[in-house]
Amino acid sequence: MNTKYIYVNTIGCQMNVYDSEQMIKVLKPLGYERTLSLETADLIIVNTCSIRKKAEQKAFSFLGRLPDLKKKKAGLIIGISGCVAQQEGKKILDRFPYVDIILGTHAIGRLPQLVNQIEKERCRIVDIKMSEEMEELECANRFHSGDVSSFVTIMQGCDNFCTYCVVPYVRGRERSRAPENIIQEICGLVASGTKEVTLLGQNVNSYGKKEGLCSFPELLGRVNDIEGLLRIRFTTSHPKDLSDELVYAFKDLEKVCGHFHLPVQCGSNRILKKMNRKYTRESYLERVDKLRQVRPDIAITSDMIVGFPGETRADFEETLDLIKKVEFDGLFAFIYSERPNAPASAFPDQIDLKEKKERLQKLLDLQEGFTKKKNEALVGKSEFVLVEGLSKKQNEPGSEDRLHDFQLTGRTSGNKIVNFVGDDTGVCGNDVFTGRIVNVRIEKAFAHSLWGKALKSDFPCHGLKGDATYAA
Repeated sequence: MNTKYIYVNTIGCQMNVYDSEQMIKVLKPLGYERTLSLETADLIIVNTCSIRKKAEQKAFSFLGRLPDLKKKKAGLIIGISGCVAQQEGKKILDRFPYVDIILGTHAIGRLPQLVNQIEKERCRIVDIKMSEEMEELECANRFHSGDVSSFVTIMQGCDNFCTYCVVPYVRGRERSRAPENIIQEICGLVASGTKEVTLLGQNVNSYGKKEGLCSFPELLGRVNDIEGLLRIRFTTSHPKDLSDELVYAFKDLEKVCGHFHLPVQCGSNRILKKMNRKYTRESYLERVDKLRQVRPDIAITSDMIVGFPGETRADFEETLDLIKKVEFDGLFAFIYSERPNAPASAFPDQIDLKEKKERLQKLLDLQEGFTKKKNEALVGKSEFVLVEGLSKKQNEPGSEDRLHDFQLTGRTSGNKIVNFVGDDTGVCGNDVFTGRIVNVRIEKAFAHSLWGKALKSDFPCHGLKGDATYAA
């Protein structure tokens, strides 16, 4: 079989990253291998996000650069997948006449037959059919990358219908995978070298409820029992469904990392109601307090939307007040973006763009102080770091944290990036440390990362049980 090459440009969330990996895996039986070069590709796919207008524009901009490449290379197949493909469908064919495949969010399993058909018939195909159950991709589970950290989707879709969000329209309603299939996939990943998994879903807190499967905390317990797996992360959680059972999983399950991403979106009850979030700022703060009682060292991050229709300055001040009360470790904050099908796009009292930008900057400036405070509090302490490999910044001249010529990188249990070197000599062997948990003394704190030295007497801590439990 002749080797062919696929280039995938992934835009958007972690679930898109996972979906891109699945596309590459299902095409392996057809002889496709991944390439990082557009010029060598026989198949180019842009996997898209439509949660914000900017991400959609980025996808279309990428497609706009491809017609010359298509003219130069006979047989080149170009496709668009993901949420924008699902949202726009065949309209994309009119706008981009050189696109061959429109692949919806539920059609990854059908990608091999679609590519086969195009190779034989040189036709154009739109497949945006949605299904009620999650499809298990047999071919995909036979191929594993061996990455230290891997994503695993446990459910898709959403039933919450927040008024600003398009997910229920482009990803469909909630559908959960069978727990045994999830465990099988993770075991395969661990056998190939994965040490950490991040379980993905639009709302993992409601995993299994519709299908009568085990609860999400029960699933975490099963994953926790997998031998050879060192750490478990998950995202995203809806605050309205955060149970005490899940809160206590941070204490009772030693492999569950001490980091929780809990999107709040806004600090005003009036705006939360307009967003259809189904919780109040008071109930959110109660959940945060409970988490910190159960796991005092837990790092909490969140999402914020600035400039939702009708948001007054008083509403915005309530958001700033909530940030002051919680003191998040980090925030992903965005200007409200009108999206097709989302009810909020028709709401009155849309906020002026200039005002939205000013509010966003004020929010980011406030949060930057708390992030800096959290990072600086770790200086002088030791943290257990799961090593991912060589630091990306070591070859960047002038980088603020390039303190040595050779450094490794990884993350703490609290999901903070740490670049580090070995104690005394300043050198650690990449092959020795990648995929291991190393005890690192933090010596410098930066805006978005930490820097330190591995403690020679304590590394490598590869088999350390419950590393987060022992973190200083």
